[in-house]
Amino acid sequence: MAENQDGLEKYGQPEELQDKEKSHIQLLTIIGEVEGHECLAANSKTTKYEHVLPMLAAVEENEEIHGLLVMINTVGGDVESGLAIAEMIASISKPSVSLVLGGSHSIGVPLAVSTDYSFIVPTGTMMIHPVRMTGLIIGVAQTFDYFQKIQDRISGFIVEHSRIHKERLMRLMLETGELTKDVGSVLVGPQAVQEGIIDEVGGISEAYKKLRELMGEETGSAD
Repeated sequence: MAENQDGLEKYGQPEELQDKEKSHIQLLTIIGEVEGHECLAANSKTTKYEHVLPMLAAVEENEEIHGLLVMINTVGGDVESGLAIAEMIASISKPSVSLVLGGSHSIGVPLAVSTDYSFIVPTGTMMIHPVRMTGLIIGVAQTFDYFQKIQDRISGFIVEHSRIHKERLMRLMLETGELTKDVGSVLVGPQAVQEGIIDEVGGISEAYKKLRELMGEETGSAD
């Protein structure tokens, strides 16, 4: 039982379920906070990149896996780890689809657009804001240049993997009239599609249908 729970905790899909149903689709859940190089509190829901990256490498190598479905409900988290997962998903040669459930905030935005096609449920939200600085920051030009480079990496990835223009993305990031005591924007379902970040409003059935389409399978056809 412990082994089965561990498999579910790490990968979001019990391995025995995939074996039993002989599914050609690998599920990946990105939930809670994307954990970086330091462990978060034990009572926090986290996505651990050291578990996700090897699983994604295995998806690329496994000939029995034909597609990847990424389900996202995250508050964001570590920038480097989130971008590493996003780049890994984007580099997989097999078809991939993402589905935003609940929220895909902060570094969750690059994760949501890293797949070949993206969905968001009608009530799903995406929070877009600049990289935040925490702790004591040395006030020198090099420090701000470094944070600007981080910001450019994030915005560049989003623009490259979606339909939004960089100028519009930056305006959403720097919006001052929407978040209390902060800058940024919150997009709900259809708004994320209208802005060109997400491809379509839909749920799990639409996500599976699109993924099977990308895999070259006709809906309802026999294996």
